[in-house]
Amino acid sequence: MLAYLHIPFCDSKCHYCAFNSYVDKFDLKERYMLASLEQLSFELERFTPQKKSIHSLFIGGGTPSTISSKLFEPFFKHIKPFLSDDAEITSEANPNSATKEWLSGMHALGVNRLSFGVQSFDEAKLKFLGRAHSAKSAQKAIENASTLGFKHISLDLIYGTALDTPQLLVNDLEIASKLPIDHLSAYALTIEEHTPFFHRNNVANTSEALAKSFVQNIIDKGFLQYEISNFGSYQSVHNKGYWEHQNYLGIGSGAVGFLNQERFYPSKTIETYLQNPLHVEIENLSLEDLHVEKIFLGLRSCIGIDLALFSPKERANVDLLIREKKLTCKEGKVFNNDYFLSDEIALYITQ
Repeated sequence: MLAYLHIPFCDSKCHYCAFNSYVDKFDLKERYMLASLEQLSFELERFTPQKKSIHSLFIGGGTPSTISSKLFEPFFKHIKPFLSDDAEITSEANPNSATKEWLSGMHALGVNRLSFGVQSFDEAKLKFLGRAHSAKSAQKAIENASTLGFKHISLDLIYGTALDTPQLLVNDLEIASKLPIDHLSAYALTIEEHTPFFHRNNVANTSEALAKSFVQNIIDKGFLQYEISNFGSYQSVHNKGYWEHQNYLGIGSGAVGFLNQERFYPSKTIETYLQNPLHVEIENLSLEDLHVEKIFLGLRSCIGIDLALFSPKERANVDLLIREKKLTCKEGKVFNNDYFLSDEIALYITQ
């Protein structure tokens, strides 16, 4: 089982960000962490996990590093008995708020993996994206985390912006590859509604050749691709748990939980969440919904899909894709040969 804690506070709102996050409600932090603790206690009973049954905790956002490590202490104390001895405990962080003090405090709580929202080491691109840190501060934060003893460190890069050229992306990757990381996430810029970028023209570079070249360069640097956007000598337990359709607790305003055939959605509005952190909207998923999800997720990652999952009609489509070398069949499972085509392949199989 997995657990996710959402922190909806941010240093600043990036121009591309559509996540549930706020830059103007910092006075609610302490109340929010108490509310998340109340929800955690309730969800542990709903999901009825046994002690040591949660093998991954992921703290995302927003920006978890805007929350003092001391405010995380009650949450960690409560969930600790349910974490397996070898649990992957990840926190996202931004370079400008991941101070040595914060890093040291989170390490002491048991966090053993960090994911830094770097996005680029190019100063003009950072400004274009609305990032609040510099290239130098990003490098320093990652080096500090390594010195403090974090076992696994990842960083995010964004590609497909109007500023991107092959050389800029090569430079970003060159700097990233020299840092003490064992994982890298590379996300194509997507233009979402209700973001500053949505109301601007010419913010994206949709060149497929540029995207494929960048991904290949990441692989050539020694970062094994194990999902459409994730690479590394270390493969995130949490990421793979989602793709394997494992159950997960979703704690916090804007989080999502999943148990068997139901999804749970706490309120996205912080104030409403604080009034009643136990209230969630429940979505009942049909067996067909779950079936289609498993196909989409399996094609986006190295998890693959068991042949037994497919209906006779789907199996005929799969066999055709295998003959056309779009898919590979090995030991009773099929794997995608081109993650860029994952959604198109999934749609073709399930049509």
